[in-house]
Amino acid sequence: MYAGVVVVVVGAVLFADWGRIQRNFFNVEIMREMMPGAITIGVRNTLLYTFGAFAFGFVLALVLALMRLSPVAPYRWFAMGYIELFRGIPALITILVVAFGLPIAFGSGWRIPGGVLGTGSVGLGLVAAAYIAETIRAGIEAVPLGQAEAARSLGMTGGQAMAYIILPQAFRIIIPPMTNELVLLLKDTSLLFVIGTTPITKELTKFARDMMAQNANATPLTVAALLYLIITLPLTYLVRRLERKAGKGRRSATDREERQAKRAREKELRAGERF
Repeated sequence: MYAGVVVVVVGAVLFADWGRIQRNFFNVEIMREMMPGAITIGVRNTLLYTFGAFAFGFVLALVLALMRLSPVAPYRWFAMGYIELFRGIPALITILVVAFGLPIAFGSGWRIPGGVLGTGSVGLGLVAAAYIAETIRAGIEAVPLGQAEAARSLGMTGGQAMAYIILPQAFRIIIPPMTNELVLLLKDTSLLFVIGTTPITKELTKFARDMMAQNANATPLTVAALLYLIITLPLTYLVRRLERKAGKGRRSATDREERQAKRAREKELRAGERF
């Protein structure tokens, strides 16, 4: 397998038309033409859509996660139905329903507030909420049951224990997977071209596609890919750092518990020897 890979790479290096590749994927003149619009329009709108959808999705996901864990059966059924529905259908369909299906259903004058930003944030946020809700639920269930019992023994109500004891610990646990969800959501903003953006509301992929069509050249896609990497690589690096830190914290807690158990056993042995 390694030999095959080496043969393919050597063949590509020796026989590829590097001049043609440079002209079609790394054209400096087109790169200059794209600036600063690729950043001031494409990257800016991509980040706005991402954080708008994440904020909307996170709030909705928190409600869904609490309903998913509720002792009230109808709440659990509703949350499970929502999560399975939006995890089971393509995000593009959800965006199309929000952008065009709802105005058709409620009348042509009905629009989600915020224009393209509001429509895109709601469309992507509805889908993101289904995935984030399961992440939050897993984080809540990962908190030791004794934490809730200790809070209740101090006189806290169930809601107070959840708000002040359980959720803060759960959020520390779910930071790495939540950052992954943010990265995936950022890339999913490329689907928002279907809602009909204007020249000043284009996200990065739409901006690059229009520039590619204008110049009959693939260089804009290369620029868009590089800009996506500039945004996502620091986030993925942060995820790895957080996961390593969380792993060390869990190992430290485990070691501490083992040391405490060992000391307890030694005390029991010494007490038995005295008797």
